[in-house]
Amino acid sequence: MEFPRVIAGVTRIVRDVGIAEELAQDALVAALEQWPERGVPDNPGAWLMTTARNRAVDLVRRRETYARKLAEIGRDQSAVAAPPEEPAGPDDIDDDLLRLVFTTCHPVLSAEARTALTLRLLGGLTTAEIARAFLVPEATVAQRIVRAKRTLATRNVAFEVPYGPDRGARLGSVLDVIYLIFNEGYSATAGDDWLRPALCEDALRLARVLSGLMPREPEVHGLTALLEFQASRAAARTGPDGEPVLLRDQNRARWNRLLIARGVTALTRAEATAAGAPGPYALQAAIAACHAHAYRYEETDWPRIATLYSLLAARAPSPVVELNRAVAVSMAEGPAAALPLVDALTDVPALRNYHLLPSVRGDLLARLGRREEARAEFERAASLTRNAREKELLLRRAARGGA
Repeated sequence: MEFPRVIAGVTRIVRDVGIAEELAQDALVAALEQWPERGVPDNPGAWLMTTARNRAVDLVRRRETYARKLAEIGRDQSAVAAPPEEPAGPDDIDDDLLRLVFTTCHPVLSAEARTALTLRLLGGLTTAEIARAFLVPEATVAQRIVRAKRTLATRNVAFEVPYGPDRGARLGSVLDVIYLIFNEGYSATAGDDWLRPALCEDALRLARVLSGLMPREPEVHGLTALLEFQASRAAARTGPDGEPVLLRDQNRARWNRLLIARGVTALTRAEATAAGAPGPYALQAAIAACHAHAYRYEETDWPRIATLYSLLAARAPSPVVELNRAVAVSMAEGPAAALPLVDALTDVPALRNYHLLPSVRGDLLARLGRREEARAEFERAASLTRNAREKELLLRRAARGGA
């Protein structure tokens, strides 16, 4: 939980995300060695940050490699020991995590590298988890991360929140990163937990801060609205033992009405600031709003959701959007109307190992009374997911023939 904050805080000092990540890892190792004997400190985050910073000073003084890196970025050892205060301006924002996002989303990196590196450093995701989010091989993600860190170091990219046109140029990648971090927290790709609340909280906090920083950007408000709506369901998405609870089975009395209200406000701002057609995040927020406004699952406005997904597919086409559109069509027009849409996606390379494709197909087959086919689809979906909770859910559905 503290790893991204330590990286961000140390990056402010050493101005090199590669070195900062190494120092943060050193601090975590020190904690594993010392805390079992001395006890966990009252403020673990502060302990980790102090340890990482102290090691930065020690290593700079003792190792020529660190001295060389600092020379490359125009800083000496005294600057590391006592970094100067940065001037505050009306557009300045004192948030190292957000600085880290904008730094790793610098235009010198490709869009894929920006997102992968930020997810690794800010979200603390493994290369496997990032690969799952991108639907690409792990080796590809690992290469992107290594090259991205090298590029930032050699190009002397400043650790800052940019101003003016530069800020707008990086905004799309920043929004994508925040969105993917939230998604990993909302539905973990691997591990024993269905939710990773800390990731959701970091992503939502960053989105809110960004909304205050860029009040005239509709997609910033659109993303914030989407995350508010999604976060409002968190308490209802797991059962007493941590097992997943599907949307149709959730107790909507447990949905957080304050977060829903915040989502409505953010969506209203997105619509008010938009100069033309709504962007992808505003459209997704509008879809989430349809769910939020339905006090019972049966009251969901599925025809409107299907229409919004059609608009989203035109605005930001992707196989995953098409899969979600098929789900909405199945609810608005019936499973028979949606099955051909899903079948058309079975040969798409990006979805070949995407567990939600057979899961959706299994659900449609079950609703059509084709139980044995549905069972096979849910078993295939269970074999593809690496989240233990999700696997249990899919195997239960397989055993019941999709029910």
